Amino acid sequence: MINMLERKKRYLQIALNGSLHECYSILRQLPPSDRIIIEAGTPLIKEQGMRAISALRDWWAMVTAGTGIIPYIAADMKTMDRGATEVMLSARAGASAVVALGIAPVETLNVFIERCRSEKLDSMVDMMNVDAPVKVLRRLKKLPDVVILHRGVDEETFNRDKPIPYLQINKIRSTYDVRISVAGGDTIREVQRAIFNDADIVVVWKEFFAPTTSTGKLAGEFLRVIK
Repeated sequence: MINMLERKKRYLQIALNGSLHECYSILRQLPPSDRIIIEAGTPLIKEQGMRAISALRDWWAMVTAGTGIIPYIAADMKTMDRGATEVMLSARAGASAVVALGIAPVETLNVFIERCRSEKLDSMVDMMNVDAPVKVLRRLKKLPDVVILHRGVDEETFNRDKPIPYLQINKIRSTYDVRISVAGGDTIREVQRAIFNDADIVVVWKEFFAPTTSTGKLAGEFLRVIK
């Protein structure tokens, strides 16, 4: 059974990119919540293979055991080609959602979204480095379940003037009924800005790259902001 996202809820998506041991330590500290999405980050998948997805799903299931929460794992595959194949691999590994890149060919995005639907997974399209996400959506046969507005890690590191694309939220909402995720900010202030601008999902990673004594407390603070 796949735990599809509920329309009236806002979610905190925690991207995990460290070692599997570090990921498990982080998961053990997180508050069990049906508003937390666990992301198998791209570096983690590239290092560990598809087993990273199933491992995170199993570990999060142990943390949430007895709560009725169905683990929701987003596989950040950053699919650029072979859309159906990468969805199938993610589904077999136990993913709840898969990510493709908005700069992928429209043929890839169409088959990616269609295969996600047939596998009962949520389709997420990451618009990193896309100037006009609406133009991408306009070309698709069907809309994805989630559009990700994303300032990349290298963009943030080497171009401090690069803003998180909050302004695209209203441009998309004025035309399309899709859920919107914002990635690229990790501070409480940035999370607050994402929610203020009407994001449905806020993605964080930097503070969750390695476990600390305050990991669980920080996740709780983020959840309180994302009401």
